[in-house]
Amino acid sequence: MNDAYSDPLAYFLTWTTYGSWLPGDERGWVGRTAAVRAPEMKVQQYSRSLQKQEKVVLNNAQRESVHQSIVESCERREWNILALNVRTNHVHLVIEAHESPHKVMSTLKRWSSHALNDHSEGSQKWWTKSGSRRILYRGQDVENAITYTIEGQ
Repeated sequence: MNDAYSDPLAYFLTWTTYGSWLPGDERGWVGRTAAVRAPEMKVQQYSRSLQKQEKVVLNNAQRESVHQSIVESCERREWNILALNVRTNHVHLVIEAHESPHKVMSTLKRWSSHALNDHSEGSQKWWTKSGSRRILYRGQDVENAITYTIEGQ
């Protein structure tokens, strides 16, 4: 049962690479209210016009760098990775951590950006501003998130 006062079992975190999923996107998109919204071509075009660089698509070496950075950052902080999948345009992570999901995500995005910048010419914006931070209270929800992260891609 989801008790508002129970401790979460894990977090299911997802974040996208810069420019890969803009507001108004034809796949749907999430606005400030966290509700999924229908595609809006004009919103997507406007969002694209505001981009300061091209969208980011991670190659295999970059994906491995992000993966390794996340693993090392979690080990240092004693956060337990239950599932991790670094894709070309997003990251899925199921994790047990003693910090807020916002803190976990921002920390991992920051350290993976450092790792990517170490292997590229200059620095750039690698990730979108925020991401999805689902708090998981039930064992079945944790198992579903793990299965999706590993097999649903």
